[in-house]
Amino acid sequence: MTVTTSQIISGGGRMAAAPEWSHQEAGSNAPGSSSPEAAANSGIHVGLELFAAGYCRHPEFLTLDGGTIRPVSFPAGFALITHPERGYILFDTGYSARFFQETSKLPALLYRWITPVIFKEEDSALDQLKRLGIEAEEIRYIILSHFHGDHIAGLRDFPAAAILYKGEAYNAVKGLGAFAAVKAAYLPGLLPGDFAERSLLMEDAAHLTLNREFPFEHGYDLFGDGSLIAVDVPGHAAGQIGLFLTTDAGTHFLCADAVWSSRAYRERRSPHAAARLIMSSPAQYEDSFQRLCSLHEQYPHIEIVPSHCAEALSRGKRGNGL
Repeated sequence: MTVTTSQIISGGGRMAAAPEWSHQEAGSNAPGSSSPEAAANSGIHVGLELFAAGYCRHPEFLTLDGGTIRPVSFPAGFALITHPERGYILFDTGYSARFFQETSKLPALLYRWITPVIFKEEDSALDQLKRLGIEAEEIRYIILSHFHGDHIAGLRDFPAAAILYKGEAYNAVKGLGAFAAVKAAYLPGLLPGDFAERSLLMEDAAHLTLNREFPFEHGYDLFGDGSLIAVDVPGHAAGQIGLFLTTDAGTHFLCADAVWSSRAYRERRSPHAAARLIMSSPAQYEDSFQRLCSLHEQYPHIEIVPSHCAEALSRGKRGNGL
């Protein structure tokens, strides 16, 4: 069955008042309100381009059960979303040179040793967008899937952007000590000094009840117009989210690190048991993984994009029709 982002919404209605930044008024017929059926007619399409800002290398078997012991590259993907009213939006940021600054001394240096990173300055989200004629100040929002260093390292490069994330995700890491933060792949120095002032919590967005046959029961209508619907995919990191959106080419699901490769959900191949050591919750990871596999099987037309899958990211590069 073909489904668009707006048609994912069911008649369950709003479960939380829309925040000021969603531009949605109480009692309206906007998506996420008391009459979310209106979302099926909203037809809001966005632009989507996929990039990678550096990459790391790990043995394949760690991320794919039965994989080889040879090291493979895992790009640090990020997405540029162009909204017809909201302008430019980033989904994560990939690596930046700041990652190396923040991991230059122990104990954070352990992060770099465990995760060998290959990065050049021209690979940064900032530089890649500039080459497209997009200045840093034009990025109006950054949506964070979770707070691992390879997803937040470029935050300081975009000083005008509001930052959307789940409060649960930040609360899980903000009070960690130095060694615990390294284990959680979190580098607090990557956050901008005005992080709190620029923060927008997804929990404050309109909560949606999704179609009952859909693998995900609830979502967050980030802008109150049905264009960007976030859903929970925790386990790899606490509070991790994925993002549904529709372009002229079809519906896409940016699933963050719910899997590390497209082969994983296509073949139902979980990561190696050793990968559990870096998970916030192996049980939640398995639940998110099974939901993602079900999404692929029930809605094969939806393009699933894992943040570290070179195959998926290559399909979304500029000029590939997304």
